[in-house]
Amino acid sequence: MLSVTWCGLRERLVTFLGGFLALALGVGVLTAMGLALASATRTPERQPERFAAAPVLVRGADTLRVDTPAGPRKGRWSGPRAVPRALLRELAELGPTVVDRTFPVRAEGAGELVAHPWSTAAFASYRLTAGRAPVRDGEAVAAGGWARPGERVDTDRGVLRVVGTAAAPTVFERAVFLTERHAARFAAGDHVVVDAPPVAVRAVVADDRYPGVRVLTGTERRLADPGTERERAARTALVALLGTAGGVCGFVSVFVVASTFAYSVARRRREFGLLRTAGATPGQVRRTVYAEGLLVGGTASAVGCLLGGWAAPLLARLLVARQAAPEGFRIGPDRWPYHLAFWTGLAVALAGVAAASWRAGRTGPAEALREASVDHGVLTRGRLLWGGGLLVAALGLLGYSLVAEPGELLHRKTYTSRPALLIVAVALLAPGWVGPVARALTRLPARLPGAGGELVRAGVSTAVRRGAAVASPVLVTVALTGTLLGTTATLNGAKAREVERRTTADFVVTGVDRAGVAALARVPGAVVSPSAASEVHVLEEGTALVRSEARAVDPAALAATTTLPVAAGDVRDLDDGSLVVNEEWQRHRVGQHVAVWRADGQRVRLRIAAVLRTGTGSQGVYVTPANAPGAVVDRVEVRVVPGARAGAVAAALRTAAGDGRVRTGEAYARALAPRANGATRIGFLLVLGIAVLYGALALANTTLMAAADRLPELRALRLAGATRGQVLRVVGWEAAVLVGTGAVLGSLVAAVHLGALAAALALVGAPAPVVVPWGPLAAVGAGYLTVAVLTALWATGRALLGARR
Repeated sequence: MLSVTWCGLRERLVTFLGGFLALALGVGVLTAMGLALASATRTPERQPERFAAAPVLVRGADTLRVDTPAGPRKGRWSGPRAVPRALLRELAELGPTVVDRTFPVRAEGAGELVAHPWSTAAFASYRLTAGRAPVRDGEAVAAGGWARPGERVDTDRGVLRVVGTAAAPTVFERAVFLTERHAARFAAGDHVVVDAPPVAVRAVVADDRYPGVRVLTGTERRLADPGTERERAARTALVALLGTAGGVCGFVSVFVVASTFAYSVARRRREFGLLRTAGATPGQVRRTVYAEGLLVGGTASAVGCLLGGWAAPLLARLLVARQAAPEGFRIGPDRWPYHLAFWTGLAVALAGVAAASWRAGRTGPAEALREASVDHGVLTRGRLLWGGGLLVAALGLLGYSLVAEPGELLHRKTYTSRPALLIVAVALLAPGWVGPVARALTRLPARLPGAGGELVRAGVSTAVRRGAAVASPVLVTVALTGTLLGTTATLNGAKAREVERRTTADFVVTGVDRAGVAALARVPGAVVSPSAASEVHVLEEGTALVRSEARAVDPAALAATTTLPVAAGDVRDLDDGSLVVNEEWQRHRVGQHVAVWRADGQRVRLRIAAVLRTGTGSQGVYVTPANAPGAVVDRVEVRVVPGARAGAVAAALRTAAGDGRVRTGEAYARALAPRANGATRIGFLLVLGIAVLYGALALANTTLMAAADRLPELRALRLAGATRGQVLRVVGWEAAVLVGTGAVLGSLVAAVHLGALAAALALVGAPAPVVVPWGPLAAVGAGYLTVAVLTALWATGRALLGARR
């Protein structure tokens, strides 16, 4: 049987070429992403940057420790807490101290920056390259090449006048340096540089009065670098990206390889019938098909490993260039990704031929005499059972999520994995749907003068197996494109509309201190609502310590300037003994009491005054300033009272704000509109690129295989008087109709998913219109149409030329 297998492979290179290329590409992608994943999970040793020249560094507490019946639980704050004032006084007795106040700044035209007081620049070896140091509030030194001396930059912290530029030996941040007093408006001191012996500093900090405060020396000072936390977050996102892309790659690989082998077995039924007539047993026929899969899979997996090893460094450079991976990300010398990719590829090949080998073994000797133009029995019992079961499961999961937990459909893990069930179900049942859809698409052309339209309609109606093989790759890619891109665009639109509905203030002022807030409150004709960012932790189910963002607000002013999606209660009932939560909290009934840990780590028991709808997940917690110790006002929302002139109020606000920034509510909402980050964009492009390439390979391979089988049919057309051009037009139109059929089925899958998403958004209180990615869908459809038609015309032309010779 091995000689039969080898002869079969040699005679049918075109048949197995598509599966070989698809599997080699899949193994190559798995190898490259496995190498990148192994490198992403390994944290490299970093040297200190931000405080490289600091003798001893004291870092405020950045973790919260809570004792529970199940043992201690730790929560992580968004950043280090302020170093206690009592500790500052004790440290000052040991030696000179410098307090660092770090906070983010968003600059117009420059994006995200990080701000520090100029007094800390020397610890990162910054030196002035132009201009001078800041001496007055509102002056700044730019580091990182984002501005030049003399420029005025609008930021969310007010207008800054750049008076100098600075550079460090290595570029590790895009920074802005302010005066000490200016920086103190927006942040408390979370790091303190102490020029004293480390032993003496540790002796002071080790006091039980300062839990969580750490002393950093040597290489430990890198923990205070802004890049350390960014790198940790970037590596976590990168692991999720590579895992998702690898999962989709494996899914599409199995699908394409299984489809290729299934179609190749179906078109070889007469060959298997001859083997059975010659005395081959069903087991021998199955082993022949398995041997073909083993040879193709082993060779393709080996080639794929070589391809992946070559492509992995290119992938790493692309991820870094697109800011989807941290700076300095490199591929390590790991070997396990090669083993995993090779054996996975071989398993995929054998899994793909499993069903095909079973069908081949069931071929009877009489099949050698069978000649039929109409496919029968293409929707087998196995397809019906598996396809129907998956369809029921996919629709059942969607329905259950809508009823029980609609917010689950808005999570990335859900909307990147759930559509696969529906796609596989529709693809398995495709032989039953391709015929009716194709006949519907050809109904009008069949009524046109001439026989061409009727021939196309008859061809796509009878050759259902070939039609399903051509339409399935298109179905998968169109469905993935519609669900992934449509979901992200719809969610971004929902989040933007949510911000717009919530921001009902006429003006929003940022970049003012306490004196500025007081001046804004004295503006006639304006109701001001200052708020500050904070956070709280809550212990759910007695074991999970959950962090929630919070805003410290004045309840009366909040109700006048902001519209919140209240599900129960009244935000005006908020006081120092209560808080406003959202429906995601375990305890979210008005009047209930809940224990929370404030930003200073103190445990307080507060009553729930109101409950907000879940929305897209951006609804945080609202507390009064008394429960947000250390929070600094970062935003003032202003409502113009009835009868006052908006222009006059705006002018008075700008005067009172000084260097602060005054924007309309609409402009502020647009600035907060969500934007896809580099990692998400690269991840989806990677996933869709793999799917499109796989689909194109499968499409071209199926078309090439079908051309040889259709030679008797094409000869009959020529004998009936059809010209060579007419035959080619019929073949081209058939290919176009089948691509259209796959696009229709894929669009239906995407429509079901996006419809469920729209329903989930409405149920969580964030209704938004569905965004259909027409451009990418049209590009995918046009690309597949071009591949299918050109391949069909080329293969048919060669077949007709060979027949004439």
